[in-house]
Amino acid sequence: MREIDVSEVTALVSRLYQEANFNLPPDVVAALETALELEESPMGREVLETLLKNAEIAARERVPLCQDTGLAAVFAEVGQEVCFTGGPFRQAVDAGGAKAWEDGYLRASVVSSPCHDRANTGDNTPAMLHTELVAGDGVRITVLPKGAGSENMSRLAMLKPAEGIAGLVDFVVDTVEKAGGNPCPPIFLGIGVGGTMDRAALLSKLALLRPAGSPNPDERLARLELEIRDSVNALGIGPGGFGGSITCLGVALEEYPCHIASLPVAVNIQCNSARRATGSI
Repeated sequence: MREIDVSEVTALVSRLYQEANFNLPPDVVAALETALELEESPMGREVLETLLKNAEIAARERVPLCQDTGLAAVFAEVGQEVCFTGGPFRQAVDAGGAKAWEDGYLRASVVSSPCHDRANTGDNTPAMLHTELVAGDGVRITVLPKGAGSENMSRLAMLKPAEGIAGLVDFVVDTVEKAGGNPCPPIFLGIGVGGTMDRAALLSKLALLRPAGSPNPDERLARLELEIRDSVNALGIGPGGFGGSITCLGVALEEYPCHIASLPVAVNIQCNSARRATGSI
């Protein structure tokens, strides 16, 4: 059994959230650069050039990539041979988020009561924490700052099994078409298929953790990802919603077994500022 003081968790979460807000991942930068080479619209190219310049400035000056510094989504893989000391794991994660928002001068974006007074918690906590118990004696944490512009455009549907792949593709394309320029395209799409409604939604978020351009190892799903990407790009929404050939930078689809009478599909849209960071203890 390995003991880990929760202060290490707090420090790691704080560091990761600041790094994620200041530094666009290299694979996302590469996706934007590729899009710039392929984009046919002059306005679309100008938007992409601006996004790349913004990423350069944010990294150099250590300022947020976007004014919406994102809801704190945290994914923790905790080894079953780990024993945390010094307090509850959950509190340590939230303390890390609060520290990041204070030290990094990040915007507080959480309200305590969604339906009533909507008072801001002041430190962007609590986090949306997803914890998985895994083998080993280590802890691996990934943070995904999720802005509301893209999150608000996300959708979930309980399709009929008879609708099949064609119905799935139609639902995803319709979701993006209805979103238009609201989620700050070019976008990434995380798609969760199967399980229950909650499992499909979680899968769609987990899909966004995959590096840009990395296909699903299942060749059938990899082909489906490309089909969805091409269908979405054919909409012509383009960078910034100003029209163009590149609306979607990448599609990541994850599936899970489901009930014989169900076909849950969740679409989680991620904006061009696809921020994430991972670290281990």
